[in-house]
Amino acid sequence: MEFTDVRGERVPKVGLGTWRLEGEECFRTVRTALELGYRHVDTAQAYDNERQVGRALAASSVDRDDAFLTTKVWPGYTDREEVVRSAAASCSRLGVESVDLLLIHWPNPLASTAEVMAGLNDCRDRGLTRHVGVSNFSTSQLRTARAASDAPVFTDQVQFHPFRPQRDLRAYCRAHDVLLTAYSPLAHGGVLRDDVLREVGVRYDKSPAQVALRWAVQQEGVVAVPKASSETHLRENLDVFDFELSEAEMVRIERPSRLRTGASMLRGRFGV
Repeated sequence: MEFTDVRGERVPKVGLGTWRLEGEECFRTVRTALELGYRHVDTAQAYDNERQVGRALAASSVDRDDAFLTTKVWPGYTDREEVVRSAAASCSRLGVESVDLLLIHWPNPLASTAEVMAGLNDCRDRGLTRHVGVSNFSTSQLRTARAASDAPVFTDQVQFHPFRPQRDLRAYCRAHDVLLTAYSPLAHGGVLRDDVLREVGVRYDKSPAQVALRWAVQQEGVVAVPKASSETHLRENLDVFDFELSEAEMVRIERPSRLRTGASMLRGRFGV
């Protein structure tokens, strides 16, 4: 496993995303991932699986201090105290005293960013989380959140893959020591049929998915939390640290495409 250092914190470059993992499948997947070597698990109030993630953490042989745990506040919580109460409830469901990272899940146009960030800061002050951050924030929204927060904004978790490389946001995060956390780094399976990724993969005996994931985590200040449920895919997603893409390959792989990003979002939402 490789790590990224942000504000004195070592974050595993590959974690496990748990969106759409439910019930016993979620429990088994998280427990298996931890036994395979994952030390970074991402969940959210909206996923309705915090209890299963917490059960898996408790049932594994991994010490709590060795696992980097993230959850996200439901964007409907717009009041400072609501944010704190919801975070306390998340910790209770997860069976932990605190999480490592607490995020606003989505920007809410009806909410005051300053009010919500104050709630996250209160959570940090009360020991419910060690770090605070945001998710799905644009560069301008991240700038606003940083200005409103007393605590450093640790990360912006966004959709990030070769067809949506988030160039402006990536540059802003690098300039301000903000971690970029990539969800859907495989474009909801869209990378699997990509000719460029397949050709590059042949050179390293890697799959297109592994090449796309390596491209993501080889970026400065980027970590990724791909969702997987089978042991085969869990293993494959960890097996991206024994090769390094050349600078030319990194450039070749990065191809912004609104069409392919839109198709990825449709696959994620509707399974098409």
